Amino acid sequence: MEVSTQEVPPPPPQKNSTTYHDHRRHHPPPLNHEQRILVQQGSERFVMILNNNNINEEQEQRKQQKNTTTSTAAAAVKSRSKGYMLLLGINYMLLFVGSVSASLLSKFYFNHKGSSRWVSTWVQSAGFPLLLPIVYLPYYLFKCTNRRPFSAFSPPLFAYSITVGLLLGINNLLFSWGNSYLPVSTSSLLLSSQLAFTLILSVIIVKTKVTFQNLNCVVLLTLSSVLLAMGSSHDRPPGLTQAKYFVGFFSTIGAGLLFALYLPLMEMIYKKVDCYAMVVEMQVVMEIAATVLATVGMAVDGGFSDMRRESRKIFDLGPTAYWWTLVSNVVTWQLCFMGTAGMVFLTTSVTGGICMTALMAINVVAGVVVYGDELGGVKVVSTVICGWGFCSYVYGMHVKMNSDRKKVKVVVNDNDNDNDGRDHQLVMTSGV
Repeated sequence: MEVSTQEVPPPPPQKNSTTYHDHRRHHPPPLNHEQRILVQQGSERFVMILNNNNINEEQEQRKQQKNTTTSTAAAAVKSRSKGYMLLLGINYMLLFVGSVSASLLSKFYFNHKGSSRWVSTWVQSAGFPLLLPIVYLPYYLFKCTNRRPFSAFSPPLFAYSITVGLLLGINNLLFSWGNSYLPVSTSSLLLSSQLAFTLILSVIIVKTKVTFQNLNCVVLLTLSSVLLAMGSSHDRPPGLTQAKYFVGFFSTIGAGLLFALYLPLMEMIYKKVDCYAMVVEMQVVMEIAATVLATVGMAVDGGFSDMRRESRKIFDLGPTAYWWTLVSNVVTWQLCFMGTAGMVFLTTSVTGGICMTALMAINVVAGVVVYGDELGGVKVVSTVICGWGFCSYVYGMHVKMNSDRKKVKVVVNDNDNDNDGRDHQLVMTSGV
């Protein structure tokens, strides 16, 4: 057998990847200046398209969130406004009913031969037990709050409450002296003199801003008191000497001045108060301090024995009417002071003083209707000026509250718009 001697050609040599690598795939030829500009513009245009898409998507989401946030904020503002106005209305009704009724009942006591000014002082603050159910029942019985009564009282706050309570006790005594000698209409309008001092002391103590609105009201109401003082020298009950008349006159002025100090002091203290429940608790402490002062004065002056003797032998309507008069005084004075405290807490000391002074016109009418007090031309003019000043102030408050509500809504919308702008700016920055 013959074996082929033909040589098989050797296989072709394999290409070395390193040797035959096409460098042009990874290293393109360099670009000229025009080509570089076109590539850069295309890259920027592509980035801008991506950013615009992101911006449009986030703007749509932000608009939906904005509508939801605006509606939610508006609902919250409306809810808070309704709750605030309800509480404000309740406190002013307490002030209205308490002030008018207490003035008439105090005069009723003196008109029917009640003569103890310490008794009249004592009943103005002895109604603090009426506030204890409001303090304790929500926590211990109804379980509707986790706040323990008096748990937030600090030693300084407790000391402030006692000091202001003693000041209030002195004010009550001066008011009793003035009310025992003067007609209800005269004493009520004289008390409006405290309003000017309330504004001055509020500027000093709590830095209240003087505006045309509150200054105009203070001037008008003070003018009302000056007119009354100039034309009421003949307005004296039968048998009242000129000396006693002026004692009552200046005692009432003194009570107004002390109350003018009381209001801004309370506004300053209320800045450290967290909630309305603490206002009620502070009122309890202040009324206890004032009651202790009146009780000591009654004990020293023999007021408790005078009370028993007065009910049986002096008060011309009998013991039953006497005790009912005292109990009614206790209740109505407590309503008055609680309403005052609430008004100062919810608004300002100036607004609280203006609301109280405005009730003087109602007291004038009530004194004329119930007791037949003389209503001369001076009192008519004083009452009209008093009502005019108060109505202008209330209208100004109404306009300001409406303006504040609109500002809250605008702020909510502006905040949403600002957020849109910030997000837009962040997207553009990250895209670049």
